[in-house]
Amino acid sequence: MEAQRFDIAKLAPGIYSAMMGLEKYLHQCGLEAGLLHLIKLRASQLNGCAYCIDMHWKDLRALGESEQRLYGLDAWEESPYYTERERAALAWTEAVTNLKEGHVSHAVFQAVKPHFTDKELADLTGAVATINAWNRLAISARTLPGTYQAPKTAQKAG
Repeated sequence: MEAQRFDIAKLAPGIYSAMMGLEKYLHQCGLEAGLLHLIKLRASQLNGCAYCIDMHWKDLRALGESEQRLYGLDAWEESPYYTERERAALAWTEAVTNLKEGHVSHAVFQAVKPHFTDKELADLTGAVATINAWNRLAISARTLPGTYQAPKTAQKAG
């Protein structure tokens, strides 16, 4: 395992501060904390970000999320453990994260629309964009997984 390359918080505090500003907004935007961490975990799996996978797995466990739902996340489409709203958010997360064709399809948008208000969809999109940025920062810096500790006073999973 390669050592951490650099610490973004220390070397580029303005970038880190801006990213933390996005996180502050997301945690007060009205989307459920559990849903936010679920989509962050899924995007991190897709991007292969070990640090963020570790972080959001721990955050979800601190919120009371079950191991079964966490282990099933890679196969969420075939697993019965997720609500329709969560499924819509996960589909949106995958579409926004995997822009191989240069766009998010109209079919995915139509599937998500019944489960989220316009504001919620904008916030969900912002959350996906934010975790994708965090993933790229952590992967590039080779941030060491396993060091993150979840907050002790967490809200229940939503």
